[in-house]
Amino acid sequence: MRLVLRLLGRHLRSGELNLLVLGLTVAVATVSGIALFVDRLQQAILTESTAFIGGDRILTAPDPVSQDWLAAASRFGLSVSRSVRTPSMAMAGDRMLLVSVHAVDSAYPLKGSLRVADAAFGADSAVSEGPAPGSIWVESRVLGALGVGIGEPLQIGARSLEVTRVLVTEPQLGGGYLSLGPRAMMALDDLEASGLVQPGSRIEYRYFVAGEPQNLAEFDAWLAPKLEAVHRWVGLEEGRPEVADAIGRAERFLLLGGSLGVLLAGVAVALAGRRFSENQLNDVAIMKTFGATSSRVLRLYLGLLGAVALLSIGLGLLLGGLVQAGFAALLANYLPSRLPAPGWMPLMLGAFTGMVCLLGFAVPPMVRLHRLAPLRVLRRELAPVPISGWLTYGSAAGAAFLLMWTYSRSWTLTAALFAGATLALVASGGVSALLLLGGRAIGMQAGSLWRLAFAGLRRRARSNLLQILVFAVALMLLLILVLVRTALLEAWKNQVPADAPNHFAVNIAADEVTGFQMLLRDLGIKPEPLFPVVRGRITAVNDESAIDRIGPEDTGYGIDRELSLTWSAKLPTENRVIEGRWWDPSPEGAEVSLEREFAQRYGLQVDDRLRLAVADTEVEARVASIRELNWDSMRPNFYVVAAPGVLDRHAATYLTSFFLARDEKLLLNDLVRAFPAVSVVEIDAIVRQVQQIVQQVTQAIELVMVLILSAGVLVLFASVRASMDEREREAALLRTLGARRRLIIGSLLTEFTVLGGIAGVLAAAATEVALRMLYAQVFQIGYQPVYWVWLAGPAVGALGIGGLGWWSARSVVQTPPGVVLRGYTN
Repeated sequence: MRLVLRLLGRHLRSGELNLLVLGLTVAVATVSGIALFVDRLQQAILTESTAFIGGDRILTAPDPVSQDWLAAASRFGLSVSRSVRTPSMAMAGDRMLLVSVHAVDSAYPLKGSLRVADAAFGADSAVSEGPAPGSIWVESRVLGALGVGIGEPLQIGARSLEVTRVLVTEPQLGGGYLSLGPRAMMALDDLEASGLVQPGSRIEYRYFVAGEPQNLAEFDAWLAPKLEAVHRWVGLEEGRPEVADAIGRAERFLLLGGSLGVLLAGVAVALAGRRFSENQLNDVAIMKTFGATSSRVLRLYLGLLGAVALLSIGLGLLLGGLVQAGFAALLANYLPSRLPAPGWMPLMLGAFTGMVCLLGFAVPPMVRLHRLAPLRVLRRELAPVPISGWLTYGSAAGAAFLLMWTYSRSWTLTAALFAGATLALVASGGVSALLLLGGRAIGMQAGSLWRLAFAGLRRRARSNLLQILVFAVALMLLLILVLVRTALLEAWKNQVPADAPNHFAVNIAADEVTGFQMLLRDLGIKPEPLFPVVRGRITAVNDESAIDRIGPEDTGYGIDRELSLTWSAKLPTENRVIEGRWWDPSPEGAEVSLEREFAQRYGLQVDDRLRLAVADTEVEARVASIRELNWDSMRPNFYVVAAPGVLDRHAATYLTSFFLARDEKLLLNDLVRAFPAVSVVEIDAIVRQVQQIVQQVTQAIELVMVLILSAGVLVLFASVRASMDEREREAALLRTLGARRRLIIGSLLTEFTVLGGIAGVLAAAATEVALRMLYAQVFQIGYQPVYWVWLAGPAVGALGIGGLGWWSARSVVQTPPGVVLRGYTN
């Protein structure tokens, strides 16, 4: 150990280990910094997002559930809140209005808050619990429709309640815009006295559950076998898919950024380790000359790498903690109000990354040192013992794959990046052949500077192959990061624009459609298309009961639940057919189209025959297509869309969505007065939440990109430095023979510029391959070829790598030739 520490101090002072320590430290800092920050950001966003459903999970049922279930939730350390939803007539004098009553207990909501106002369409504020017994809160349009004001009584069933506040928003499940009538909230204690719960009443019982993830998982495992088809046990993904989609896409990008950072830093470690091992050949030969055994040399250098690992991992974790703290400070105005404390897993991931980088990228070049012959002391030209190629490249590829999969947990993402890297590798072989065959002819016909540069390319064709590969992979990863970031931000901007629909109008009767559209136009409101809606259930698939397709993972959220069905001749906006065909110009009989995730969940395919129960009749239809739709659009979306003629004979109501600015809210009074039976549901809060998530993650992406770009520059620098020793010896010989510094620097600049340009072309091709997979399989966004990447790749490669080569070449001509030739350079 004393010798290990002496070697460590010596090599750190001489600078031989600096690049290896820097590469390993950057790898650990990149992973731990991003992982710590992403972990905190994900927890905070998820906590704020679950506020939109009132808890972490919701259990819904048509009848009260067993008290044993609620007691079990408490035993698992979970909080529980109970509520009941039911339609009812609200009466004030001789006026009546159908409202959707929500009776809540004092614990509601477990997550998030309610927003209320003291006047219709007035300024709202947040409160943490619902109305007190004896009072009721109603939406603004209820006051206008019934002619009541704050402090006046409102009759709900057999109970008279005082209107104390205006209800603006509350947590709700997706699809809440299909509720019957405007909302009214009362205390659960008043429900029995109201007489609303009667045999045959349409009632939904909701149980909100919140707690630690581990406790939720344990309760979920306990509850799942007890759920029946009538129960729904849902979380954020099922309850608010538009919010869950925004979070999921953001998480996938941050994971992509971290994976690229890991791979880039790993390449830097490999290059630094290779260069360090080559510089130790003479030292090992001298040790063996003085009697050191091969096993002792191996233990010595493995111990040295262990010391480097401890030093680098410690520095990397410290730097990673500072990085995530800096992220949080810089983004304080954009992040959630409170970021949770980071956990230990990101730190463990960072340490694991450091060890795998060391074992996979740095150890293989060191293994060959203990087999070196002592004769190298006398014969410097004696080549070192080559290490097996499969060990070097296999360990590097295995380490890279393991690190990326461990970090991203995505086979698709890892495979996409490896496909691009493999393309760069294969293409680099062809480029190497061109250098070998064509370099001599080109170089002999050029001037002295170009002739010297092409001679160097030809002479170092094998090492140039490795450098082109490293340059191409590094440039590919940086191009992928930039292009995916741009595509995602553009997709988010288009999907949730500032004027995204923030109101739904539902329960529009068929004879009111024309008048409703005319009133919207008169008010200056531009609506989305209107959709007819009927309620129905899938009862059979290919003549087999649909219940048979409900698996244990569905937890009561089965295929046979009641769905909102619609029909349309045209493909709805932001829907895309991915299997089968849309019925344009006309359907081939009774046909339906299914949403992709819904079809995958229940194993439904094109040409399957479905039996739909609508009202008191059954309809059979063939699955004509599978659609992919955009949940972030805030427009009406449907799992099942039928062709014209399938559901038309059933009585339907219509729905649409529209955008209304905050200062235009009073226009809703005109809508309510003209169409009192139409329900207008405000989803401003959900739109704001998705836009806020996009803004938060956008800021995080910018800082993540700074880290990854830094890692990319480190890789390019390490690759350039890895080949400078041989170039220093050549430059010393040339200067001894009278060559000028300008000629040497110019030839090196030309050499690196050519290598960078070739690597840029390869990186552009590999980027195209990787992006096609990433866009389609990971981010679910349409792929559009980016032609400028074929210009940017070569340009960035030539200028960036050429610049780094020029900067490194300065030290080549500054070292006296005599020092280089005597072999005493560092």
